[in-house]
Amino acid sequence: MSFMTGAFIIGAACITAAISGVFGMTGGLLLKGALALVLPVSATFVAHGLLQLVANGWRAVLHRRHIAWRIIWLYVVGAVAAAVLAAFITVIPTTATLYLFMGLVPWLVWLPDRWVRLDAQRPAQALGCGLLVTGVNLTAGVAGPFLDIFFVRTALSRHQIVATKAATQVFSHLAKIVVYGMPLLAADGAGMPPLWVFALAVPMSMLGTAAGGVLLNRISDIDFKRYLRLILSGIGLLYLAQAMRLYLGAS
Repeated sequence: MSFMTGAFIIGAACITAAISGVFGMTGGLLLKGALALVLPVSATFVAHGLLQLVANGWRAVLHRRHIAWRIIWLYVVGAVAAAVLAAFITVIPTTATLYLFMGLVPWLVWLPDRWVRLDAQRPAQALGCGLLVTGVNLTAGVAGPFLDIFFVRTALSRHQIVATKAATQVFSHLAKIVVYGMPLLAADGAGMPPLWVFALAVPMSMLGTAAGGVLLNRISDIDFKRYLRLILSGIGLLYLAQAMRLYLGAS
């Protein structure tokens, strides 16, 4: 891997961690797209999982007093079930299909309330959230927007939403690392960034997460949810355009 490619990954890890520090997930979607530009698809799952594990884990630590633990324990049960199923049926998508999945997922946040009434504070839905979100994460590589529809209609504050989603994603990214990482280890880590990239990207992710936490304190709960949907829609359009470009280029 060239120095410029490594520097690109490190910079993307820092910037997207800062964005996630504010909105709780958008940065992960951006990071996955950035990695798909420079890495093989299978490697993006593992690299994204490792970097997001650090970013989400550190964000959960910084906001730990706001975590809704009743949601977390039920989420974990669903996440483990999804990981076990995925270990037997994992299919690695093409780069174009990956961008298509990532472009479609953000639009879930616009589903009308009367169509889908999801609330992660309800025990059965917290369990289903872990199963479905982790399943999408293992398919599309990111599931933040899908996760958000379980939280956007809760009575939780923006700090509780960011903290609890961060904690849930620690387990989803662990599942992704295990499911996709084992085959890569068997192939001597083919396509993965070298260790020096992770050694620098990890502290930069932590720095970006901390910076995002400062910005989070400066926005209201109303603006938090309004801007989140708009930003996700923009990212979705960008990824759909990239998927179309790749499909047309391959035809």
